[in-house]
Amino acid sequence: MTQTSNDSRKGEDANDRLHDPQEAVKAAQPGHDAAAFLAAIIESSDDAIISKSLSGIITTWNRGAERVFGYLAEEVVGKPITILIPEDRLDEEPAILAKIHAGQRVDHFETIRRRKDGSPIDISLTISPIRDANGKIIGASKIARDISDRKRAAEHQDLLLREMHHRVKNLFAITGSLITLAARNTQTSEELAGSMKERLMALSRAHEMTLPSFTGNDAFREKSATLFQLLSSILAPYEGKEGERWRLHGGDVHVTADKVTNLALLFHEFATNAAKYGCLSVPEGRLEVTVTRRGEMLELVWSETGGRASRRIEDQQPGFGTRLERTILQGLNGNLTREWQPSGLSIRLNIPLQSVGKPGNS
Repeated sequence: MTQTSNDSRKGEDANDRLHDPQEAVKAAQPGHDAAAFLAAIIESSDDAIISKSLSGIITTWNRGAERVFGYLAEEVVGKPITILIPEDRLDEEPAILAKIHAGQRVDHFETIRRRKDGSPIDISLTISPIRDANGKIIGASKIARDISDRKRAAEHQDLLLREMHHRVKNLFAITGSLITLAARNTQTSEELAGSMKERLMALSRAHEMTLPSFTGNDAFREKSATLFQLLSSILAPYEGKEGERWRLHGGDVHVTADKVTNLALLFHEFATNAAKYGCLSVPEGRLEVTVTRRGEMLELVWSETGGRASRRIEDQQPGFGTRLERTILQGLNGNLTREWQPSGLSIRLNIPLQSVGKPGNS
């Protein structure tokens, strides 16, 4: 057998081992082909490990790349690497190739690439030059790690921290409003202290209901409630002596555990604005909340009367509260309209029943 035939056979064996990691591991024991062992490591990696030519053409593609990007090796080998790059990030590739031509390693960076189905994926990417036996640069290797879960967790944490900051500021503002309101309706310091203690405890319960638990076995597990329980908890701090400041009408609805937080945050925004600018900011203000089921939709009408002139929220620069409200409505597939009537603000909220829960006790 000639030397060429032997070299060809060795190449075929190495290629076979690339697709059979266990066989490659056996072959890579002392006295065997170490290259096959390295090939097995690459092939069994969870990360996408890809090589490309200096012109940006894909030359190898491991199983991790199949998992991350959705393409089989035969679908992409021989095609340009740009099939993975979104149009708004195509300018990254020339810069990467320029560094590779210069023999430079592209340090770890986070970016976005595109799967076979067109969906974006967040990845952590490292790129290094590939050299031949003579040290000449002949291509580049890319290691891409799917960091989508980590990015989502970070975004969730950021939203949660921003919401906590937002809520704490609102709690101080509402507490000041409650003290002012209580002072107008009490005669003694003992009466004021008792009134404020009850209101602040109710406010604490409402605040607790709007957020999931953070410790123990129930960490981040959202609480279940009915819609009226939720509204009552949110509105409890604004209750008058005779219970006449707000009323709930219509049929109650059970709210599933995964929807309690979103709805509580939404109603908290309504109540906060009412306490700052609307019917709950003055003793004579009144609030009527009516819940009606219309087929597969749930309609909630929030009607304020007797308050100060309503402040038009959409005429202001949108703040975090406004952005949070929009995000929540998108998550619930709901829509909301506001009408500023002479008697006060009216909010009409429509949400698919399946986005809330199931009918409860009226």
